[in-house]
Amino acid sequence: MSSAWFYSLLSVAIVSLISFVGVFTLSLNKQRLQDFLLYFVSFSAGALLGDVFIHILPEIAEEKGFTLSLSFYILVGIVTTFILEKVIHWHHAQDANKHKHLHPVTFLTLFGDGVHNFIDGAIIAASFMLNFQLGIATSIAVVLHEIPQEIGNFGVLVHGGFTKGKALFYNFLSALTAVIGALVVLVLGSQLEGSLTILTAYTAGTFIYIVGADLIPELHKEVSIRKNLIQFVWLLLGIVVMFSLLLLE
Repeated sequence: MSSAWFYSLLSVAIVSLISFVGVFTLSLNKQRLQDFLLYFVSFSAGALLGDVFIHILPEIAEEKGFTLSLSFYILVGIVTTFILEKVIHWHHAQDANKHKHLHPVTFLTLFGDGVHNFIDGAIIAASFMLNFQLGIATSIAVVLHEIPQEIGNFGVLVHGGFTKGKALFYNFLSALTAVIGALVVLVLGSQLEGSLTILTAYTAGTFIYIVGADLIPELHKEVSIRKNLIQFVWLLLGIVVMFSLLLLE
């Protein structure tokens, strides 16, 4: 259990520090940044799919067997992630329709990211409490997904009126909710033991939604055959990385 604490907190600390990644994009021109993000989104999609189908679902099947109730919790993960994203998009549209300045959207972005990071922290801790290899795989998948997301958040905050320094600071504060999420799961510990598999199934649902609703549609916007082939290679690479983690077992 002590190792679960150590690796969980180390992982969420790394996830929180990812919030500073936006500063490294300042030297890139718009086209290079767009290409970088699209290829990284491809890699991220592959890693998330690999985590779900190579690590999370097999772990669930081995621990509890794959039952109808676990399918239900996967669906709950998909549906609740859909609702959260709908709420964020609705507030964004309301703000645009009223022609207000973008500050409310920036704070909504911080709030939504904070909730998302809290769930990520809880997911990482729950994974390490099940086993080390699953914890590592889930942490890598979360980190890879966070990089393009945090770059996007940084851009929204700066565009919404924040200085670059304040954007980095508040983005980091939002990212720290991952630590809180991990601590909640770790402190409750044995009381949550029966719920860890449920939380893991919920994780699978959120990852499937993120890939299907956000990442892959973004990749489909590219029309260049060459860039599409490169995206496919990066997606496969993300899956291969998740598969290679089986060697840690």
